[in-house]
Amino acid sequence: MSPEDLAALLRWRLALGPTAERTTSQVTLDKLGATAEDVEVDRVLDFVYGDGEKKGGKRAARAYLPEWLGALRGFFRHDVIAMIQEDAIQRRELTELLFEPETLPFLERNVELVTTILAARSLVPDRAKELARRIVGEVVDGLRAKLATTARAAILGAVRRDQHAPLRSLRNVDWHKTIRGNLRGWDPQRRRLIAERLYFWKNQRRRHEWDVTLVVDQSGSMAESIVYAAVIGAIFASLDVMRTRMILFDEEIVDVTPLLGDPVELLFASQLGGGTDIDRAVAYARANLIERPERTLFVLISDLYENGDRASLVARMRELVESKVKCLGVLALTDGGRAAYDHEMAAALTQIGVPCVACTPRLLIDHVARLMRA
Repeated sequence: MSPEDLAALLRWRLALGPTAERTTSQVTLDKLGATAEDVEVDRVLDFVYGDGEKKGGKRAARAYLPEWLGALRGFFRHDVIAMIQEDAIQRRELTELLFEPETLPFLERNVELVTTILAARSLVPDRAKELARRIVGEVVDGLRAKLATTARAAILGAVRRDQHAPLRSLRNVDWHKTIRGNLRGWDPQRRRLIAERLYFWKNQRRRHEWDVTLVVDQSGSMAESIVYAAVIGAIFASLDVMRTRMILFDEEIVDVTPLLGDPVELLFASQLGGGTDIDRAVAYARANLIERPERTLFVLISDLYENGDRASLVARMRELVESKVKCLGVLALTDGGRAAYDHEMAAALTQIGVPCVACTPRLLIDHVARLMRA
């Protein structure tokens, strides 16, 4: 076999990894004339792309990590290093690699990255903390820019249309109600509707016409929902027609209302993980955050896996509904709008008048606007 053929086989062997040797003994590194450097490259790549049957498991993997990082930096360019480290994070669950200087700048800015940073923020070394916070800020600002216009149009439109007023202007005519209210005036011969009364939409709005209470589950399964909830909460808080309040809960409760102006700070104040006591959170919100029941929107963002008193939770939510609070259960707030949730609890809440939905952030805005118009 020519030197060129051996070199080509060696490259294929390094690309395929040690598992290629199980197919044929002719592609072992020693038979292909591999150098010590080739052997080390093979070891470095196999650490990530091998079959995972490593002696010692994760403990051994973490012990080898410093050596592996050093070798990786000696063999590959920065962009390749970033790709391999990202694969290591996903395939070997070595989250600490997320904060290596070659990795963090190259990772795709998305909600998944934000949730990973938040969940592993205790691992962030001092040299990477500023960059990690900046990346979270970039993702949050991007989401806020995409949703703010939609939210403003939907919410202000709902506020203008939740009451009628005698301001007589053609652009403020409520055509649907005007037509329905004057059907007796239909002239079949001239095919015209003779209106006895015109109805007009209210064109002015007052400050804090609605109170919005966001009660957000910060258990680990709700990580993506917390990111979107922080963004939605910040947008709602920026609208003067709404007074927005927000709490995060697991087994404890944190009122993050003062942080709504800075959703990045709010996210870093969250504590992903822990138990779930929804009943306690609802009780706190009812006692401390609801002052005008008939003008309050209560949004519970949770997968409803209750570790507290389930019967008490249903009873408290029924009390809110009976007090004229407009309630909505959000089982997941995600870009895909899919959720794993407690179906039994969701059915119980729906039965007492609390609709439960899994939705995207845009759909949540639509649901809130619809409740305000109802």
